[in-house]
Amino acid sequence: MFVKICGVTNEEDALVAVGMGADAVGFNFVPGSPRQISPRLARDIVRRLPGGIITVGVFRNELPERVVQVMDGAGLRLAQLHGNETAADSRWIAERVPGLIKAFVAGDPNVERVRDYGASVLMLDGSEPGSGRVFDWRQLEGRDRGIRLLLAGGLSPSNVAQAIEIVRPWGVDVASGVESEPGHKDVLKMREFIARANDAGELYEDTDDVQMPGSAPYDWRDD
Repeated sequence: MFVKICGVTNEEDALVAVGMGADAVGFNFVPGSPRQISPRLARDIVRRLPGGIITVGVFRNELPERVVQVMDGAGLRLAQLHGNETAADSRWIAERVPGLIKAFVAGDPNVERVRDYGASVLMLDGSEPGSGRVFDWRQLEGRDRGIRLLLAGGLSPSNVAQAIEIVRPWGVDVASGVESEPGHKDVLKMREFIARANDAGELYEDTDDVQMPGSAPYDWRDD
């Protein structure tokens, strides 16, 4: 089970997340977010992380050129587009970064067109990203998506195992659910979340369909 700890704002939280087994850490560049981080600080943190960790830049309705500039400057591996980006702009970005996650609100009809966006990972979130509110996971139950699904939206140590059992995603993403306050992670919550996600993943994931990034050279656009 791929586990991403998002909204990291400082080096200590990033290193603790990685030390506890997170596969990816996300840096939020959305203006006004309580988890917003500067590209320079993100770059400094990335330089101190192990080479196999996936680093993600989170953007919302940002100029495509700016997305690529920040990604290159900070040395990030995946761009996560979390707004109303067009398919054309998303593809333009995807051609210029190592990999792309496209996020949609659960129930958005554009989910069916995710391949048009150049994404190799689909994120499904609640209607209020970052709010910690869950959506009805059963609307995703048993669906054949044909693309890696990264589940977000109100996940926490107390519900991540249930979410994995119902949705059977490729990975899970958490920000507020493992925080002591916005932008600051709680060590015990991170540890519990990662452990429960991995335990549930061993029971429910299709291991033939999952390749953990960092274990071998991998092109996120191969799919």
